[in-house]
Amino acid sequence: MPSLHVSPLSRLGETVAAVRARHLVTLINVGTVVERPAGIDADRHLFLGMSDIATPLEGHVLAGQDHIERLIAFLHGWDREAPMVVHCWAGISRSTAAAYIAACALDPGRDEEEAADALRIAAPSATPNARLVALADTALGRRGRMIRAIGRIGRGADAFEGTPFAMPL
Repeated sequence: MPSLHVSPLSRLGETVAAVRARHLVTLINVGTVVERPAGIDADRHLFLGMSDIATPLEGHVLAGQDHIERLIAFLHGWDREAPMVVHCWAGISRSTAAAYIAACALDPGRDEEEAADALRIAAPSATPNARLVALADTALGRRGRMIRAIGRIGRGADAFEGTPFAMPL
């Protein structure tokens, strides 16, 4: 069974090694240097440069539809023969949004509320980036259901950094 794991940057190498991941999604500020862990080939690493913001802010990159389209295409290209790791700086906002998006994109019939609840159980500190969720909701034709489900689970527990976890798919 395929597995999707979320990690902060500080624990990326150990997470990739522990789960034997072969695919990686990086959602991090433009210009942040991320060393690709051993075992991840360049063609299996998606780097999405964006700031962790939900509204425009001077000097920052706001996630756009092109980011979501690239993420969804990468997810659909995943052969699921080996785990995938998704990470951002802290493992709390952008990466948890991407994990939620993956759960909805990879199973079009999955209930958004159930996926949001699974995320909250797996990651008490998860606070998915609202902009990414909204863009994905539109791209996946979920008619606001993803946005409402993430709004319902609300902000996660305060944390400086998230703990690596597996997102149930």
